Amino acid sequence: MQRLDHYWYHNNPIAVLLRPLSWCFRGLASLRRNGYRLGLIKSVRLPVPVIVVGNISVGGTGKTPLVIALVEWLVQHGYQPGVITRGYGGEQRREPVLVNADSDPYSVSDEAVLLAKRTARPVAACADRIAASRLLLEQGCDIVLSDDGLQHYRLQRDVEIAVVDATRGVGNGFCLPAGPLREPKKRLKTVDFVIVNGSDRVDLGCDSHTMVLRAHSPRRLTDDEEQAITNFKGVTIHALAAIGNPKRFYDQLRSSGLSIIEHSFPDHHRYRAEDIEFADEYPVLMTEKDAVKCKKIVDSKRYWYVPVEAVLNEAFKQSLINRLKYKN
Repeated sequence: MQRLDHYWYHNNPIAVLLRPLSWCFRGLASLRRNGYRLGLIKSVRLPVPVIVVGNISVGGTGKTPLVIALVEWLVQHGYQPGVITRGYGGEQRREPVLVNADSDPYSVSDEAVLLAKRTARPVAACADRIAASRLLLEQGCDIVLSDDGLQHYRLQRDVEIAVVDATRGVGNGFCLPAGPLREPKKRLKTVDFVIVNGSDRVDLGCDSHTMVLRAHSPRRLTDDEEQAITNFKGVTIHALAAIGNPKRFYDQLRSSGLSIIEHSFPDHHRYRAEDIEFADEYPVLMTEKDAVKCKKIVDSKRYWYVPVEAVLNEAFKQSLINRLKYKN
């Protein structure tokens, strides 16, 4: 991933050489989207509103924390939301499965388990998002949120939300494989809301709202005991991350005054005990997404995870509620 970041987020000869392939990818993506838009390829409309939270770039932008925050917000406004996810990193299923906080993250995916744990609402994992949505309807859900799936046009949607990382932006602006984009930057002008994760200014050529990820006090994996982040100052920390953008997690820890040793793994990494065992006795901090996978393989009290909360601005939340009322 670091090697990809080098030519996706910086000007270099490799990105230039890959531009012809990027143009082909962009053209195919455009043809596919227009096929659905014009009705040449069949899509499905559900009897309830559908909100898709996705991005136009590869890598972590903060979609899952945003989905969790949206579920909580919708519950407060009287909705009965459910979440669908493809289940990246888990077994790719043809039949949807309901996920709970105790589900096997290697079967249904780490993100699916995290969503079920944090929202306490129905979560359905399946490669077929239509089937997953219908399973949620059977559970009494009256609105469906899709964690990722902005490019999954087979499922018609009422609201599209694109998330962009403030630090990374859209990289060098090219589509795969020359850049990080799944669709060209102009796609952001067609979605209902653009959410920028972080406080940095980024020129996207369209209106956007800001989201900030607020870290909570670390919790121990073995018993969920809570400790103030300040208790980890003055000692060296092992920091584990198998997420799309681990740098965000490391920067967050350093901004809290911690001295860390970075241990990065591919997104959705299948952890083994030897991955997280170290010869020293330093504390180990990881993301909550990693914790759902590591919890069953640790028996030491030195392993902790850091929950995060997506803080949304009021203008966005009110606009979203108004949009849903209009759709209804």
